[in-house]
Amino acid sequence: MTTLAILGGDPVRRAPFSRWPQYLPADAARIQEVLESGHWGGFPVPSRYSAEFAEKFAELHGARYALTIANGTIALIAALQAAGMRFGDEVIVPAYTWDGTATAVLFAGGIPIFADVDPDTYCLDVASAARVITPRTRAVIPVHLAMRFTDMNALLALARTHHLKIIEDCAHAHGGCFEGHGAGSLGDLGCFSFQESKLMTAGEGGIVVTSDLSHFEHLQSQVNCGRASLTDQYQQRVLGSNYRMTEWQAAILLGQLEMLPDLAQKRARAAQRLSEALSSTDGVRPLPPQPGITRETNYCYVFQYRNQRVRRDLFCAALEAEGIPCDGRFYEPVYRSPLFCASPEISPQLRDTDYAKVHCPVAERAAYHEAVWLPQFLLIGEDRDVDDIATAIAKVLGHTNELARADPSLAGAKAMSRAQRPRKERAKNY
Repeated sequence: MTTLAILGGDPVRRAPFSRWPQYLPADAARIQEVLESGHWGGFPVPSRYSAEFAEKFAELHGARYALTIANGTIALIAALQAAGMRFGDEVIVPAYTWDGTATAVLFAGGIPIFADVDPDTYCLDVASAARVITPRTRAVIPVHLAMRFTDMNALLALARTHHLKIIEDCAHAHGGCFEGHGAGSLGDLGCFSFQESKLMTAGEGGIVVTSDLSHFEHLQSQVNCGRASLTDQYQQRVLGSNYRMTEWQAAILLGQLEMLPDLAQKRARAAQRLSEALSSTDGVRPLPPQPGITRETNYCYVFQYRNQRVRRDLFCAALEAEGIPCDGRFYEPVYRSPLFCASPEISPQLRDTDYAKVHCPVAERAAYHEAVWLPQFLLIGEDRDVDDIATAIAKVLGHTNELARADPSLAGAKAMSRAQRPRKERAKNY
């Protein structure tokens, strides 16, 4: 093959991948209708388009109820509050996830307790979670990550034994199913994000699903400044806040929901094609199939880098120079992340917690050495897009001798944490 692009050669690909976000013509008509209606906000709860979207979203995921909300992190905070979490309660979260999963626990007054992840899925390792349960543990937040699900059968059994609430973080799992159950419907509550990079987006936004009316009524009051829920069967009075979603966002999300099945099918087909190509490529390992997934969803395509000569960050920089957007430090173990500014001074419930003692080896290996993330919009185009990805990966791996001798500083932003990179990557929306 020709010289690597990062070393001055021609890249495998110059054409951009599919545009993201995508939208439908009907979205513009709904937005115009909202504009002319004069009702732009989220009050009363639920407002017209928010109610319509929430009903359809709940039905898709097999939940009785859904409530739109300001964003995915706020969705987690509200879900924790609805589940009855109190100040100082411990909540188990996977170490390898976006910081917001853990910071939501802090904002709700709890203490995040980190468990390791499974080496084949990068989702919460249930055995690791079992080892960190204490008398103060009240809940577990499994994160269905990228293209795989947490082993929910094992987690549900663990939760029953220890009387724990399960709040599913489904920010990557819109439309996915595990053993016939929709994401978010297996636990007590499920939380989704509609941030711009997600499988469905309104720029920002979130939603919580549940089949428990008590939780649903609490959520309605929580997001609406403490006002009574519509049904008010349980007459819960809470210290609420304004977590409402606007009608602009809900109007856009109706179109996103309409497009989801077709885009999900494209992503699944592309992911399978890429896995088949990479299965015969030395130096990388596709994540193995997960039999429990009965409706596939792919927020990103993740594979494992297994080359000892060149650091993963430099590999990612070389791959991106070939025209393939990618990331290695997509996540760091949260307890090591510079975005996780957790201390007793900021969060007094942490006065007896020392995150310096936490060590989750699978999460650390994924974060700093192994995982490579490809954004989902690479998977919604044509077969030749996938073939270019596979060709570029093979090209970089075929030049590891030259890359090993190159200046390590060529890794550039790929070697930076996500706290620093946005200063250099202003054009990215993922």
